[in-house]
Amino acid sequence: QVQLVESGGGLVQVGASLRLSCAASGDNFRTYSMGWFRQAPGKEREFVAGIRWSSANTRYDESVKGRFTISRDNVKNMLYLQMNSLQPDDTAVYFCAADPRLIWSSIPQPLQYDYWGQGTQVTVSS
Repeated sequence: QVQLVESGGGLVQVGASLRLSCAASGDNFRTYSMGWFRQAPGKEREFVAGIRWSSANTRYDESVKGRFTISRDNVKNMLYLQMNSLQPDDTAVYFCAADPRLIWSSIPQPLQYDYWGQGTQVTVSS
């Protein structure tokens, strides 16, 4: 069992940066694959970035590639999302997710994750 709590969201201007954090509690966090997803009003939850338990592999949606960086600290039980050059289309609630059995090809699929945080709002104003 893993509990996830996101933080770091806020209201920023176009071009600004934010760093989201996801604190994980529970056993065996370091063995879980992790992902960041986002959901804008009236839209489905969409994949942003994912990372393998060992950090050996990362994957990004094309819309954020080159601007966002996912990382994790398995000693501190933390997941991060560094977001640079934020745009109005990045406005959404951002969620972290975890799963102990996720195969890498399923990283972008929200239904494959067992554990979710409550989300943190990111609003980018023009």
